[in-house]
Amino acid sequence: MTADDYEGVAGLWHTIKGFAIRSIDDSYEGVAKFLRRNPTTSVVARYKGEVVGAILCGHDGRRGCLYHVCVREDMRRKGIGKAMVVKCMEALKAEEISKVSLIAFTKNDVGNAFWKEIGWTERLDLNYYDFTLNTENIVRFNS
Repeated sequence: MTADDYEGVAGLWHTIKGFAIRSIDDSYEGVAKFLRRNPTTSVVARYKGEVVGAILCGHDGRRGCLYHVCVREDMRRKGIGKAMVVKCMEALKAEEISKVSLIAFTKNDVGNAFWKEIGWTERLDLNYYDFTLNTENIVRFNS
């Protein structure tokens, strides 16, 4: 994925029901910044020239993380999501990253079923916390 893919990726994000989009982090500038820091690990999937899947993937030098994993609804259950995850894992492994995490909303039944199906382990021994440093980074959920 490159910043040139932004228009297609953002277009895909806006079609996913329940998808959370942040006004700053998920803007062109926010995604371009993420990709500059993680130039080799994010992926897009295309079908007939259209973006049908995307993953923002990066690491901090120690742990990898997947963000905004999505596949267009009519293209699901065709192996696209799994292929993108494998590509991200290969890229992280090439950068000597040993462990990868992600966050899935508890009410995201489709996503949670996908992660379990492809062998990811749900952690029940952790609490997830966050702290907002920039209150202008507004979250909007697609309805």
